[in-house]
Amino acid sequence: MPDNTIAAISTPRAAGGISMIRISGDMSLRIADMLFTPVSRKEKPSEMEGYTCAYGKIFSQSGEELDDCILTVYKAPRSYTGEDIAEISCHGGIFLTERILREVYDCGAIPAGAGEFTKRAFLNGKLSLTQAEAVMDMISAEGKAFHRRAVNVKEGALFRSIKQCSDKLLTLLGELDAWVDYPDEDIPEVSPENMNAALTEILTDIKKISAGYDNTRILRTGVNTVIAGKPNVGKSTLMNLLAGEEKSIVTDIPGTTRDIVEESVRLGDIVLRLSDTAGLRETEDIVEGAGIEKARRRLETADLIIAVFDNSTPLDDDDMKLIESCKNLSGVKVIACINKSDKNSEIDKNKIIDAFENVIEISAENGEGKNELQNVLNKIYLTNSNIYNDLSVNERQKQCLDRAGKCIEEAMAALTSGTTLDAVNIILDDAQNYLLELTGERASEAVVNEVFSHFCVGK
Repeated sequence: MPDNTIAAISTPRAAGGISMIRISGDMSLRIADMLFTPVSRKEKPSEMEGYTCAYGKIFSQSGEELDDCILTVYKAPRSYTGEDIAEISCHGGIFLTERILREVYDCGAIPAGAGEFTKRAFLNGKLSLTQAEAVMDMISAEGKAFHRRAVNVKEGALFRSIKQCSDKLLTLLGELDAWVDYPDEDIPEVSPENMNAALTEILTDIKKISAGYDNTRILRTGVNTVIAGKPNVGKSTLMNLLAGEEKSIVTDIPGTTRDIVEESVRLGDIVLRLSDTAGLRETEDIVEGAGIEKARRRLETADLIIAVFDNSTPLDDDDMKLIESCKNLSGVKVIACINKSDKNSEIDKNKIIDAFENVIEISAENGEGKNELQNVLNKIYLTNSNIYNDLSVNERQKQCLDRAGKCIEEAMAALTSGTTLDAVNIILDDAQNYLLELTGERASEAVVNEVFSHFCVGK
């Protein structure tokens, strides 16, 4: 088999204290021999034991000293990729790091593709496909909750859960195969009732795992949040308070915000993808009306609505329309913010409290409200859910789970209608294939390539 030793810079392409160049493959230690001279060790890198480091100098092939560095050696199969690995930790200048990498290429390595180190770990049996995907989630995590989920999956939690479903299905398929292929043998009959009971249990487990997708999406990409309310209730002031800078124009003139202003902010473990929208009211202004129509459409696609009301004025028709709109949106979380709490209260707070589960009083103009909002967010997305223990499920994995679940539902319907067991067997085979595609045990090359195409080079 021709050698295909790969190399890449595994730290960010920016000046810093340290950069790290990773080399993996059959030639990695020989390349290290060509470039690295240890200061105190007698043995060459290829003679070092795995999981050991050496301090020394990097020389070009022409003999020019490039840098002093640390070389770390890992030997197959006890390495991240399952191959021999040499990692060069050098000073973090961009030019210096790229110069050393060019020397590595000149010695016989080829550039690593996106996620190729982790892809080799998967192909060499060091990680399941779900564990490999969790590596990228750990890198991209912006909060504790999502990071903990990613760590759980990296440690094999999702793989084990899917494997349990797959094994139960495999047992059932084995019983079906035996019953269909050897009808004259003394084999216990596979009854539709027993099969339905077993399939119901598997389907329940699959749906429970798939349900983790929504929370995972929110933790990965942030909560799609719309700040809504009539003009001059303080929406833009609240936006600026949460963003920590002036993102929206604030004036006493109603209708200032005519388009959607967007910003991402992090409150504790929750990232909000905020949209400050035009004030919701009846208007004859064509431009303002277009902004209000955008705002109404954005409400329908939100994960969370922060409905803002003015403490210093009585509720009016525009406020009541917002309340009704929020009530009619299925699956959308709502936090009612009674703003301007520092002013004399004219609002009927009881109507707000009766309409919404989550109500807070803030004064965005005085910089008061972040902590109150964070506490409610924690209650909605952390405290009242099993978010720390739920499994992280991405879009690809959810598709596999849902397709497997649909096949099982079809098999159960077929059993009820009296379809022959061999036909049921074929449907359940499809369900099993989707589960094996999810874990990577039977994933096509195209699926594997697509998964790793989203990784950064060097990981």
